[in-house]
Order: sequence, then C-alpha cells, then structure tokens
Amino acid sequence: MKMEPINRHFGTTVALMNDNIDTDQIIPKSFLKRIEKTGFGEFLFDEWRYLPDRTLNEDFSLNDPDRQTATILITGENFGCGSSREHAAWALLDYHFRVIIAGGYSDIFYMNCTKNGILPIELPKKARQALATLKGHQKIEINLQQQLVKSPVGEYSFTIDPVWKHKLIHGLDDIAVTLGSHQEALTNYEKQVDFNYQ
Repeated sequence: MKMEPINRHFGTTVALMNDNIDTDQIIPKSFLKRIEKTGFGEFLFDEWRYLPDRTLNEDFSLNDPDRQTATILITGENFGCGSSREHAAWALLDYHFRVIIAGGYSDIFYMNCTKNGILPIELPKKARQALATLKGHQKIEINLQQQLVKSPVGEYSFTIDPVWKHKLIHGLDDIAVTLGSHQEALTNYEKQVDFNYQ
C-alpha cells in the first residue's frame, strides 16, 4: 500500500486527553491476527469505544456524532507507550487519522507513525488544551512545510527531523526510498538473474 504524502492537511479534530495511552489501549492484542495493514480501524480504542455488548459507548469522544470525520487526534503525554506493535499506527491510519498532536511519544511508536504516513506533532499542554476546545465542525490547518498548526484558537509551531519531514511531504516509505536510491542497481541485477523458476 503506497504511503500518501502529507504537506498541508486540513481537517477537524477529536480530543482524547488521557496521558500514557499505550499500544494495547490503541489496538488490543486480541485483534492482531490480520496479515494485512488494513482493517484495524474498526478496533481502534476498542475497550473504550464499545460497551460489553459491542454497542457504542456514547460517552467516548470518538463516538461523538460531530467527530466522525475527524482526521486529527489531540491527546496527552507519552502517547503510544508500551509494546512496539506497528498495528497501533495501522489502526490509527485505517480509522482515518493523518495527524496526532500529543505532548510526547514513545520512540518506537513515533517511528511507526512516520513510516506509515501519520504526522506525529509534539505541542505543549497549554496549546493542546486550547485545540481540545474546538467544535466538531471547526477545521484546522497542519502545514508541514512551514511546521505550523493554524487554528481558530491560535497558531503553534512544531519541530520535526528534516529527514522525516522530507519523507512525509513526498510520501516516501522505506521501500520507496530503497527503490529510488538503488533503481539502477536493482534493474541491472534483474537483467542478470533468471526469475523464471521451474
């Protein structure tokens, strides 16, 4: 599945301001049996989104009817801690989140996001609390080129490693980078090797 580039993203928000949300809360281990990267969005935050009878928990922010098209998640400190499962990033992307704004991330989860086309932004608590007050219809702009979050409640700058910024803007995952950097060598190798196995 080709990684979608992200440069200027316009979207609405949903807030889940808990700290230390771990990867098992993002996608419980009981749903990790799929072999594709897709189909995990249905189980995102499963234990919070659903009641024991699998009906929606109306008190959970992601179930708010006004937040169903949100593509930007506003959340707390140390988001994505716990196990290193890449499924957590897959579930967030499959649910349609393209940007996460948190106070911080576990290192592995942060890398999993960037490798799958999700932009993880770090902002201080005051900025996130302001963004969490936005209504469901209020859009904000995430400008990766300028490294700015532009919203009705303020404009906030963020930092990102230049290498990851370049990859996200151009939609380059590790496979695309390898193909782009070594295309000539790969082509020459394919000409020398017979792939018609009997």
